[in-house]
Amino acid sequence: MSTQKQTALVTGATSGIGLELAKLFAQDQYNLVIVARNEENLAYTAQQLSQQFGVEVTTIAKDLVNREAPREVYEAVRAKGIQVDVLVNDAGQGQYGLFVETDLDRELDIIQLNTSALVALTKFYLREMVERQSGKILNLASIASKIPGPWQSVYHATKAFVLSFTEAIRNEVKDQGVTITALLPGPTDTDFFNKANMQESKVVQEGSLDDPAKVAKDGYDALMSGDDKVVSGFKNKAQVAVSAITPDPVLTEILNQQQKPANPSK
Repeated sequence: MSTQKQTALVTGATSGIGLELAKLFAQDQYNLVIVARNEENLAYTAQQLSQQFGVEVTTIAKDLVNREAPREVYEAVRAKGIQVDVLVNDAGQGQYGLFVETDLDRELDIIQLNTSALVALTKFYLREMVERQSGKILNLASIASKIPGPWQSVYHATKAFVLSFTEAIRNEVKDQGVTITALLPGPTDTDFFNKANMQESKVVQEGSLDDPAKVAKDGYDALMSGDDKVVSGFKNKAQVAVSAITPDPVLTEILNQQQKPANPSK
């Protein structure tokens, strides 16, 4: 393998948008560091990417719900002598249900994964990128970052954090040779809804889910262009535009109707 190749580190890289992003980097001959919880899934993904695209793929099995995991990922990459040129913070989860009924420990884990782990990895790699005056970061926000989310209150709040954080630090380093981009997908055909126990919601039962490969391509193109953010998909762009001129209480009630169970049992 050529040591001249750049390297992209992708979390949540064994499925969904993360996997599709990893494919795009590999197609453009980036070596990869892929991070996920399951060693078997990592090994399979690494083999497929390496065989298909001829790139070097390093796997790191860590559960980013654990507070020390981001630092352990960073130290493991450093120990291998790998320079990360692009960081993709894709890993994220949600939990479906009314806040008064949902599990607190699960929600605290989601906050750790969706925000704290992202902040930690960004801190570690942004420092290196600023020192080199070169690098790119892609953070997975969501159109949920623009809209309060009944039935997914914690998830929506974490994505609002991700977008605000991304835009702030982008401004801080705008003259440092580093670009930071936020990708805002809408509901996408991934395993997210299974993990969130959200299969009974109207948005899944009655809505149309976006293609993760198309979402990844929108994010990849925006990242490579150095854009500040991109909303993937026309209908999602329209929803974000409407949300900007709709009062929050009205917007929140609309989303409540979209996300509540399609066939409520009570």
